[in-house]
Amino acid sequence: MHQGLSKENPVVRLRVFRAIDDPATCELFLEGHTQVLTNIGVTKVTSSKHEWTSNPAAFVIIVESLDAKRVYGGARVHVAGGTEPLPIEQATAAMDPSVVELVWRYAQHGTGEICGLWNSREIAGYGIGSIFLTRAAVAISSQIGLTSLFALCAPYTVAMAESVGYHKEPGIGNNGTFYYPKMDLLATAMLHEDIGTLSTANHEEREAILRLRKNLNMVRIEVLRKKSIEIHYELDIRNLHEWNLADTIANARRNYYETEWGEMRLNLL
Repeated sequence: MHQGLSKENPVVRLRVFRAIDDPATCELFLEGHTQVLTNIGVTKVTSSKHEWTSNPAAFVIIVESLDAKRVYGGARVHVAGGTEPLPIEQATAAMDPSVVELVWRYAQHGTGEICGLWNSREIAGYGIGSIFLTRAAVAISSQIGLTSLFALCAPYTVAMAESVGYHKEPGIGNNGTFYYPKMDLLATAMLHEDIGTLSTANHEEREAILRLRKNLNMVRIEVLRKKSIEIHYELDIRNLHEWNLADTIANARRNYYETEWGEMRLNLL
């Protein structure tokens, strides 16, 4: 019988997989994320749609019990050029179509987006739904081959995103902001332009992310605001030999030239 999370000595596994390789865990992710969104009154979020579960360019980071029977949180990294636009495009293109051109500019060199970040109430306060998942997402992005990352951040996550190297992208929306996922919630478009060397991250976060890259599979006691949690990291993505970033970029190119922006550019050639 599954035991609940120990508040005194919490232990979890944080692992990464491509969405199409583990449909069962994707379902657990969806259930948990949907519940969190419902609790805050959000019922329509583009990144919470189910299409990503069959997107070969979607990578999932899950925080679960060691017996894999309970999911406590998660996040995803979507790569531009998959079977659907990036969530930031789906969420904001109707408000500002220039986001499509912006994403394509970076997609040519391998870009993606951190999205779907959430944690259950059971594990609130340990940093799972904030910094530890974010570090892991940035860490694995170099393993995937990305050079940049987008994010659409709630106000309370902007500072955290900046600490790992993101900056606000003022070229879209209202100086980088949108009312999303509903009119009384503000989201900020952010961009990380140096996934490789993390030159824009602060020292602490840069060292933490580089440590994860060097030790993809390890057990570590993480501490945040005097609360500790034992995390079993499994960041070495299985079946990555079946992943081809060049093919994904080629698909991003085809998708782009089917848009109004791409057609305009073709007409200028």
